Amino acid sequence: MDLEQEEALYEFLENAAEPFSLEDITVYVQASGQKPNKKLAMEINAYLDARKIAFKQDNQYWVSRRTCFESSVFVITPSRLELLNGIFIPGHRCVPFANPLVLPHRYKFFWKGELVPVTTTEAPPEDLYPYYCIYGEEFAPQYIARENPTNEDAFNADPYEDPPEVSINTLDMRIIYRESSFVPGDRFVVRILDWKECHFEIEKAPKDSYSREDLDEWHKIAENGFEDSFALLGPGASTDEQIAFAFWFGGKRMRQAPAYSLEEFLFEKTNRVDIVSYGLETRFWFAGKDIPDNKNLQNYSIPPDRTFIEDLLYKKNIPISEFVILSYIRDAFYRNEKDIDNVINRLIPPVVHIEEAEWDIIADYISDSMNDFSKGYSLFLDQGAGPIRQRVAELHTAVIELSTKLQKGELESQSGFATWLPRHTFIVLSQIQGHAAALLEDLAFDESPSQADITAMDNSLDSMIDTYSDIKELINTAMDNFRRSNLTVIHGGSSTGLQGQLWRMIQIGITGLDVWRRAIISHECTMEELHKLIQIGMDWKSELRFRFYIETSESGKEYLHDKLKLSEVDFRGKKELVYEYGPKWNVKIIIMSSYQPAKDDVTRFITGDGAAPPEQVDGPRHFRRLLGSLEAGGNTEKQSARHELGIEFVPGVFDLDKMNKALREYFS
Repeated sequence: MDLEQEEALYEFLENAAEPFSLEDITVYVQASGQKPNKKLAMEINAYLDARKIAFKQDNQYWVSRRTCFESSVFVITPSRLELLNGIFIPGHRCVPFANPLVLPHRYKFFWKGELVPVTTTEAPPEDLYPYYCIYGEEFAPQYIARENPTNEDAFNADPYEDPPEVSINTLDMRIIYRESSFVPGDRFVVRILDWKECHFEIEKAPKDSYSREDLDEWHKIAENGFEDSFALLGPGASTDEQIAFAFWFGGKRMRQAPAYSLEEFLFEKTNRVDIVSYGLETRFWFAGKDIPDNKNLQNYSIPPDRTFIEDLLYKKNIPISEFVILSYIRDAFYRNEKDIDNVINRLIPPVVHIEEAEWDIIADYISDSMNDFSKGYSLFLDQGAGPIRQRVAELHTAVIELSTKLQKGELESQSGFATWLPRHTFIVLSQIQGHAAALLEDLAFDESPSQADITAMDNSLDSMIDTYSDIKELINTAMDNFRRSNLTVIHGGSSTGLQGQLWRMIQIGITGLDVWRRAIISHECTMEELHKLIQIGMDWKSELRFRFYIETSESGKEYLHDKLKLSEVDFRGKKELVYEYGPKWNVKIIIMSSYQPAKDDVTRFITGDGAAPPEQVDGPRHFRRLLGSLEAGGNTEKQSARHELGIEFVPGVFDLDKMNKALREYFS
């Protein structure tokens, strides 16, 4: 599809109030005045399937978000801060019931048929982030910045520091709170009047008006809806997409009251859904599990109905649109360079293998495009966008080159290198590549962005370059350590305790947290001894029940006997164990490279990061909240967090010497 057809498709979805067939939407898009396209139906089907912008009802009909959510109801519970100040902050409260193309400060709310007036509220950004974090904590500053130009200027002034104060649009609720005798715990029931324009009607629901049975029913349906969305769609392109499909899979009951607010459900009620890291971003996911990494670049914005040239590059693990190619061509003109080979080598780094016939196809495409560009390109008019386009293109090329080099190391990965890579390496690279490609698309046209947009792009680019430099340094360190590990001199000698003829390097990490340790242990150690090593590494006291298991495709989990030796475990090729400690903690054990110790070598930890949570804390999510309270909470929150974490807990501290001393005492 071309741009006009995509716009027609979105226009159809915004206005579709009933389930529609593929034929319905194809006829509408085709009638938008474009040239006939025999493959249009197939392209639309692929587009809907890939972009997840509509729900598939059955093999024949689709349902738009408008059809799904308009006239539905959901619940919002104002915070004490909002009640105290007589305001209401829309923020993320209407996800997924609002048109995602409309920003929260554009929403309109009605109370008893009257439009609720809008006011402004000034506050430090960190006080407002909790009202936007369902979009993803990493995106909360962007939503606040887009509330008004003043906020945007304040954030752009220093991309590494939050401004001291921002101003956001809020609803003036003083009269409503007073006349309705609103108290903490009362809720608003919200009905969607106009999904496209984001018009909502609110009415009060007293805190005791819902029965426990009804809320428990909704809670169970919501958990099932979220887990279905994870299982069927994976982490998705955004949290908004995840939540929309959770409410679709949950069915009509999930879009009705009685219900919990989405904030209550996600942050207070559920133990089956958690927020987990996804590269540089966050997603909702199965509690106690990590999102697995990809093994190639994934750019969710790449068209599913790829053109021939886009498809050729996609198969080379360069997921870009033709607009990115055009931006590289503009960059060549800005450099006053007309050598097609140089353009191709920046677009496709030499490390990517290109057949001669493929090179010719790409060269012909670029040559034709350069001829078209030469007629209207103005170096003078490109002075604003040219420098940043050049920097973005260089970053994009570097990401493609690094990703390809890692792909070419697949043989090393099979022998253990993948376990040494930084967490979510390919996801992080995908996200940098996707953001860089989006910037290149914005810079592919004649019209130069405004100075404010260029400043924002420049700040965003600085952040991406810093992140790329960090991940590249971590990858290089991992490669060096891996090679040194594989070149370790083999020594003879006897050993005792956990020692033996063959040792292993292992990594233990608490699922849901960036807390990990790396250790050298005997291949002959038992699960009981491994349990003790984990307890020492996490400074736990063995107060909870523990079990080891391996994940299997047949039965899900295969539990291991305490006396079983590491050498006797059938890993099914995965080289991973899971240590289940109490009802809340899972520790993943990755078996890394082989290692044979010197005569006087001892079992020991060699590196790690992060202070482990006290074992009595109620799981990873609660631990993260406690750390957040210690860092940015009020005095009462900080005191409560310190009490729960204990006086000996120090955030971020990893004491290698203390752990190894405890290991020596135990295994001596």
